[in-house]
Amino acid sequence: MSPGAALARIRLNPHSRAVQRDLHNPNEMHRTLMRLVPDGLGDSPRQAAGLLYRLDVTDTFSQLLVQAAVLDPTRLPDDYGQADVKDLTPMLNALQKGLTVHYRIVVNPVKTERLPLENKGQRGKRIALTGPDADQWWARRAHEAGLHLITALPTPLAAAHGRGDNAAVRHHLVRYDGTATVTDPDALAQAVLGGIGRAKSYGAGLLSLARAAA
Repeated sequence: MSPGAALARIRLNPHSRAVQRDLHNPNEMHRTLMRLVPDGLGDSPRQAAGLLYRLDVTDTFSQLLVQAAVLDPTRLPDDYGQADVKDLTPMLNALQKGLTVHYRIVVNPVKTERLPLENKGQRGKRIALTGPDADQWWARRAHEAGLHLITALPTPLAAAHGRGDNAAVRHHLVRYDGTATVTDPDALAQAVLGGIGRAKSYGAGLLSLARAAA
């Protein structure tokens, strides 16, 4: 049996000042969503809570998907939106080898610059991947997560801007939608619970799955 997780679908209220603020500032969005998880989680509370989120936008409304081990949507700001919460445990336990699923994920495909030997011990800067390079990055990460991709439709998204080490940071984001076959149910469950890739505090990494019609 997989560890438990909860998923909240929050249909955002576009007239809420808190929503408008958060949609323009990923740091504020992360701060708001951290209110939904228990307090006192130590030095890495997002990781300890298993908090992941993704913003899905259509022509008619914006929806936040928020995932964590435990969620309390009553701690959202007033008028933030309508939240529905479900337990992901049955879905995780139903994963089996050979199952065909639909998936959606927003990822931050990057590679680390390789430095000359004289710079041994130093870390190169992270370089955003686009086009076929990003597609290959996602295919590798999906394989590691126990998925064999059948289709993968990329949609470039607006970059998320934050701060790190007292400097502005730009997180390149791409959404992938498609179908895949489950090759390793245990690895896939862990990928769902832990997220995939970097920039998880900026709306990347949450993998959504749904059984494909027979």
